[in-house]
Amino acid sequence: MHAPPPVISVVAPAYNEEEVIALFCQEVGRALEPLGFSYEIVIVENGSRDRTLDCLRALRAEDGRIHYVSLSRNFGHQGGLVAGLEQCRGEVVITMDADLQHPPRLLPEMIRLWRQGFEVVNTFRREDSHISRRRRWLNKVYYRTLSALSGLELSGGQTDFRLMSRLALNALLQMPERGKYLRGLAAWIGFRQTGLSYDVPPRPAGHTKFNFMDLLRFGLDGIFSFSVLPLRIFSILGLIISAVSLGHVVWSFGLWIYRELSGHPLPPGWFSLASGIFFIGGVQLLGIGLLGEYVGRIYNEVRRRPVYLVRENTLPPPGRPPS
Repeated sequence: MHAPPPVISVVAPAYNEEEVIALFCQEVGRALEPLGFSYEIVIVENGSRDRTLDCLRALRAEDGRIHYVSLSRNFGHQGGLVAGLEQCRGEVVITMDADLQHPPRLLPEMIRLWRQGFEVVNTFRREDSHISRRRRWLNKVYYRTLSALSGLELSGGQTDFRLMSRLALNALLQMPERGKYLRGLAAWIGFRQTGLSYDVPPRPAGHTKFNFMDLLRFGLDGIFSFSVLPLRIFSILGLIISAVSLGHVVWSFGLWIYRELSGHPLPPGWFSLASGIFFIGGVQLLGIGLLGEYVGRIYNEVRRRPVYLVRENTLPPPGRPPS
């Protein structure tokens, strides 16, 4: 007989987390066991260079509720999450990081809210003393900007620690774009949503794998995925700089007349070159760069390359029950 699918799926991407992955599975199991629901823990091994995959094989041999999806290389945090979301089988799915900075002790409360009828339970970080004040300020500015551009309600403590019902998850996975910005899409799909706040615990081992360039790419993905307002801002900026250029031309022409009358003429063509090069040239380069960001994303979509490639998988193919 085929075993029924689990009620709860916990999906966590892991990259070079050999020091903490066993503790993570232990803490998640400890939080879910008293609830009485069947569950599975799906770890997406995201092309780790350490012994994370070996650890997962050993954990899988000890506990059949622990599964892993090993990707052929690192497909990024969002790619790892999408891989787990498409492979898991639960009626309710919880995504979180495997470094234990998303506290498993919050899982029972998230399940309780789901049982009350909420289909999406978001989580929000409180003030995190482990990151700099400048970083916290930039987070707030970024999410307020993204909220204004997209029309979505996003906060500075937004995370990918989230519960979704199967209905809400299926709606999210139906979104056709390949480069999914999950924080924005989770808000965009609607459904009945609520949120919880939590304090970020220190990492028990290892260090963060997100550097400045990763954060920058992640932030730009959010902005360009949900708004064309930067293109409109560029049009407005072009008008403003054109007006400033016109004023500069008038000023330069007056200066040219003055220097001619005083007997110290300027080099021929000076004011026209200064106005054209320093103003219009800058606007054009800015516009080309901005258009390039959107065109590059269109190019990535039309290539239709897979979001991730699986090397090893202990879960049955989607839609097929386990033996």
